[in-house]
Amino acid sequence: MVYFIFRRLGLAALSLWGVATIVFVMSRLIPGDIAGVAAGRFASAEQIEHVRETLGLNKPLVVQYWDFLVHAVHGDLGTSAYTHQSVVSGIGAVLPATIQLVVCGMIITILLAVPLGVLSAVNEGRGGDTAIRLILVLEGGVPVFWLAIMLRWIFGSILGWFPISSTNSLNGAPPHVTGFSVLDSLLFGDFSNVLDSVGHLLLPAIALSAPFIATLARNVRSNMMSALKSDYITFAVSKGVPPGRIVIHHGLRSALGSTLTIAGMQFGWMVSSAVLVEAVFSLPGVGSYMYHAIVNHDTFAVLGAVLIIGFVFIVTALIVDLVQMSIDPRVRNVQVGVA
Repeated sequence: MVYFIFRRLGLAALSLWGVATIVFVMSRLIPGDIAGVAAGRFASAEQIEHVRETLGLNKPLVVQYWDFLVHAVHGDLGTSAYTHQSVVSGIGAVLPATIQLVVCGMIITILLAVPLGVLSAVNEGRGGDTAIRLILVLEGGVPVFWLAIMLRWIFGSILGWFPISSTNSLNGAPPHVTGFSVLDSLLFGDFSNVLDSVGHLLLPAIALSAPFIATLARNVRSNMMSALKSDYITFAVSKGVPPGRIVIHHGLRSALGSTLTIAGMQFGWMVSSAVLVEAVFSLPGVGSYMYHAIVNHDTFAVLGAVLIIGFVFIVTALIVDLVQMSIDPRVRNVQVGVA
C-alpha cells in the first residue's frame, strides 16, 4: 500500500513535469513577443528591451526553462504580461468558479448516466436497450461548444427560463468567502441567492456534461452486463433473491469499480473542457482566464492555466486510484502482488 502510494506520487510528479515541459516548449513556438505584450502597445524599443531583461527573456532558452521549473516548484508561475498581476493569484480567484461548474456537471452526469446504463443492461437486446443506446450515440456526438450556444439561445434568449452569463445576477452576488457562489450563499443563509447561483450553473453544466454522460453510461452498461452474467448472480437468482435487489445490491455494486475510475478521470477532462463552455456563458473561470490569455498573447498566464488544469487532472487520477484500491479488494490484491 505504502509502496503503491509513493509510486503513484512519483508518476504524478513525472507527469506534471512532462506537462510543464511540453507547455513551455509550445509557448516559445507560438508567434508573438511576450515582452512586447507586457510593455504595452505603444512602448518604445528600449522599453520593450527593458521588459525583456526584467522577465529574463533575454537569457538562453535552457536557462529560461530551468528558471521556470524552479519558480513553478515554489508556487510562482510568473506575472501576467497583460494584467501585470501574479498568475497564481489570478487563477486562484477564478478556479472556484470552474470547480463549481465541473462538480455540477459531474452530478448531472452521474444522475443520468448510471440509471441509463443500468436500464440498458437490464433490457439487453430489447427495444429499451436499443433506444437508450441510440440516444447516447446522438447525445454523445454533439459538440460541446455548439450545444452550449444552442442551450443559451433557446432556453436563455428565446424562452428566458435561465440566465445566460456570469455566476450570479448583478444584485444577487453573495459576499466572497470561498469563491464558490452556491456555498457562499449557503454560508450566509441566503437561499434566494442559492437558487440564483444554481440557475446560472444549470445550462453550462448540462452542456459540459453531455459527452461525458454517453461515455459513462456505456461503461455502466458494459460492466452491468458482465456482472449480471457472473456466477454469483446466477446463484443469487437460484436462491430466489428479488430482481431489484440483484440488480442494485449485487450487479450495480460490482459494476461501479471501474465506473468510479472513469468518473474520476472525467472530472479532470471536464476541467479542460470547461474552456469552451465558460467562453460561451461568460463564466469567470480558469477556462475564460486561459481564453483571454491566449487572445492577448499572455504566455505566462497560458502556461499557468494549463499547468493548473494538468495538476487538477493528475491529482484527481491519484485520488481515484487510492479510493478504488481501498474499496475494491481485487485491485488492492493486485497492487500488493506487484509491490
